[in-house]
Amino acid sequence: MENAEPISFERNHVYLLCYTRTPMEDDVYSPKLAYSMHLAYSHDGNSYTGLNHNSGVLFAKATANDNGTLNAKSLKNPYLFHMADGTFGVIAERIEHDGGDDPESVGCILLFTSSDFIHYKEIGLIHLKSDSYVSDAICEYNPRTNHYEISWRDESGHYYKNSMSDITALDCASQPETASAFEFKTAETAIEGAVERNAIHVPNQIGNKVITKLSVLANTEIRVPDTVEASSASDLELVRAAAFYNDGSSATKKVDWDTSHLDWDIAGLYEVKGTVRQDSYSFPTAVNRADPCVIEWNGTFLFIATNDDTSMKQGFYVRESATIAGIASAGESLILDDDIYPLIKHFFWAPEFHIIGNDLYIFFAVSSGEFGSIHSHVMKLKSGGNPVHADDWEMPIRMQNKDGDYMYESGITLDMTYFEADGKHFVIWAQRQLSPVDLGSWLYIANVDPEQPWRLVNDPVLLSKPEYGWANNHTFVDEGPFAMITKENIFVTFSSALVNATYCVGMITAPRGADLLDTDSWTKSNYPLLTSRSVTGEYGPGHNAYISDDDGNLLNVYHARGGLTEPRSTGIRRVHFDIDGCPVLDLTEDADLNRDLRYVTTKVNLTKK
Repeated sequence: MENAEPISFERNHVYLLCYTRTPMEDDVYSPKLAYSMHLAYSHDGNSYTGLNHNSGVLFAKATANDNGTLNAKSLKNPYLFHMADGTFGVIAERIEHDGGDDPESVGCILLFTSSDFIHYKEIGLIHLKSDSYVSDAICEYNPRTNHYEISWRDESGHYYKNSMSDITALDCASQPETASAFEFKTAETAIEGAVERNAIHVPNQIGNKVITKLSVLANTEIRVPDTVEASSASDLELVRAAAFYNDGSSATKKVDWDTSHLDWDIAGLYEVKGTVRQDSYSFPTAVNRADPCVIEWNGTFLFIATNDDTSMKQGFYVRESATIAGIASAGESLILDDDIYPLIKHFFWAPEFHIIGNDLYIFFAVSSGEFGSIHSHVMKLKSGGNPVHADDWEMPIRMQNKDGDYMYESGITLDMTYFEADGKHFVIWAQRQLSPVDLGSWLYIANVDPEQPWRLVNDPVLLSKPEYGWANNHTFVDEGPFAMITKENIFVTFSSALVNATYCVGMITAPRGADLLDTDSWTKSNYPLLTSRSVTGEYGPGHNAYISDDDGNLLNVYHARGGLTEPRSTGIRRVHFDIDGCPVLDLTEDADLNRDLRYVTTKVNLTKK
């Protein structure tokens, strides 16, 4: 029987508690989300705080049928344990997505390993040599015998024990032996919906890393130089503030310095006050505008999106503004509708601006008629053309494969994005097989010829399937990819699940210089970066694009809903990079800049030119 007494471990460790949650309404926290492993932490082993917005951090992968369709899976009753090599293991029951028994897991328990409780590897099903369902299990490593001991209960309430010298050798468990009922310590928490399981102690270095990685970031300090030299106001404008955050990361911010009292003709040491600058983008920026994209072109910013306003003529509308903030109030120009070309009639979806060479393109999806004929197209701005004038765009071209034929005929293609990395040109898109069976939306990658970006130069490579519960919530969808490129990594965010409040953002990552057409180069995050629980009042966030502003800040342009049933609308928020260099998409403006720290002072050693 389970023991609910408070946990008490050594105080030089952090305590991590695993739990699942009780499912809520489908649009709020469905079984596919609730039946995942969550984490909470404690410094005293008694009082626990939930991490990651009280959302799951470990999900079971779907299984595949011979025809390619996926079977969504979930997990329950996770259990944390120490591995012999100093890393960590998690065992759990693999169940059907709705909480029922999984016929593929009879007599088995699911194993994951992790070195840090941030990244996980699903090893697979440990076969316990039984024909019964496992209804609960625990695992511990016994250093006296150098074996892992798995104690478990079947659906009839009988208890058994197996042992393994190598727990990752999935078929090598001993025959089950009848055993007494097991028990373990857990903790009662005030975490909403928590179904608490066991806790383990981990070294401070690992525990504190988990806490900072899975907690809400916040600005904790602002620094400016104590003394600077300047001979003009323009010199002082170059002096930046360093903003520091509770995970140890930092960001550079401009400062609006008050130089009204300075006499630039008289050298000397002056005290100067300033206000750290932060542009504000209130949500929503544009109502009924989804799948948004912003680009800078010839000194102005262009905005384009899927138009969800059914009272307007269907097509693509472009906004032009001198600033990104000005997009909210800018007028719109219709550049493509259903009257211009005979094969472009319906489903004007997910347009993206991209600059390739010296030319401006729009990648988008559109149909000649029915849903099943939606496909990715590319449209080029004529030389010297004005992007807000419909006549200045060339005729759209449907994407082609390497042989020059249309790219895909067994289903639909959409949400194509483009990026250049390390001298190579890539497109990633969502592709959904409809015949002979519907596989849902998967992500593919290929190279393109920059002189003809509507044509692939090699065969498509599968990047991602909607294999986790957050990605196949109500529907099997990975879509809306967009790349962020840093010095070390290529991050591709994508959107998953049904396009309602369950919509969310996942990520795959590859190191710079890797072969991006090799699936082994990419690592997928087990849990989403952005969900309806990430930012208060924003539901179903997703379909991101990224743009740098005039101050060098990388901005996330995305859509979300202001309520469960509100329309999809565009939002803008700064992308922060955490202490590991990974993007953070849920840093709100109040957390990004502590308003109590925004006023700064420095001394200016004013020197005459």
